[in-house]
Amino acid sequence: MLKEILSLTGKPGLFKLVSQGKNMLIVESLVDGKRIPAYTRDKVVSLGDIAMFTETEEVALAKVLEAVKVKENGAVCSIDPKSDNDKLRAYMLEILPDYDRDRVYPSDIRKLLTWYNILINANITDFLAEEKQEEPEKE
Repeated sequence: MLKEILSLTGKPGLFKLVSQGKNMLIVESLVDGKRIPAYTRDKVVSLGDIAMFTETEEVALAKVLEAVKVKENGAVCSIDPKSDNDKLRAYMLEILPDYDRDRVYPSDIRKLLTWYNILINANITDFLAEEKQEEPEKE
């Protein structure tokens, strides 16, 4: 599911991929539902391609979002993304205890929490769905 959710540089919020043209993508805002074109010159990043640094490896954003969802019981974040840096770091320690404190900045944590709230408000809560392999049906 996160492969179809996009972040566009210079545009606030998250977008869902609707259609693909020759030189552009048609995306729909998860915040207000407006459709806009995203051209080849725009930097478009799929949430499925993003990972967060830990001390030992990189953890997929889907797993981090799932950890936030478990902590918040599927509700919007209990902490304001605009909180001070110390509160954000303390919250991140609860979600991902071994995150790399040198490479994950407070701005990254703000963006994570903002994206999480946007996804929850858009009723997108199945973050790990695409990673599960479908089992063959037994007859």
